[in-house]
Amino acid sequence: MIRKAGPEDFDAIWPLLRGVFRAGETYAVDPAITKEEALTYWITTARATYVVEKDGQTLGTYYIRTNQPGGGAHICNCGYIVAPEARGQGLAAQMCEASQEQARALGYSAMQFNFVLASNAGAVRLWHKLGFQTVGTIPEAFKHPQLGMVDAFVMHKAL
Repeated sequence: MIRKAGPEDFDAIWPLLRGVFRAGETYAVDPAITKEEALTYWITTARATYVVEKDGQTLGTYYIRTNQPGGGAHICNCGYIVAPEARGQGLAAQMCEASQEQARALGYSAMQFNFVLASNAGAVRLWHKLGFQTVGTIPEAFKHPQLGMVDAFVMHKAL
């Protein structure tokens, strides 16, 4: 079940974020981010945040936010995290497809991922499969803890 989340859901969301952010391998977020800072990043500054639940367990989460203000406000940005035990089951694809529907309902006409790491091959492959195009490459944009400097892609899809 995918449903809209609120601050009351953050205790269930935090462990997912904490694991991904601390690893420092996919998000350009300070690995030492505090729980309060993560709450602001994932829920407070988002236009909408969602959780995926099954049998009372939070298996994933994503946000939708306006990518740029003013003249760029018709494009949204999203971020997705899947619990380690739920990976490889198609949940990221389900969340992305749901987020596109919700983004359309919120009035967005396109979705853009600003910083998809080239080293995150699974995400790049999935976003391409779901119709996103790589529209730009930022060379050596991210200092990966194991791989060193890696490129980041800007990916876009009209909704």
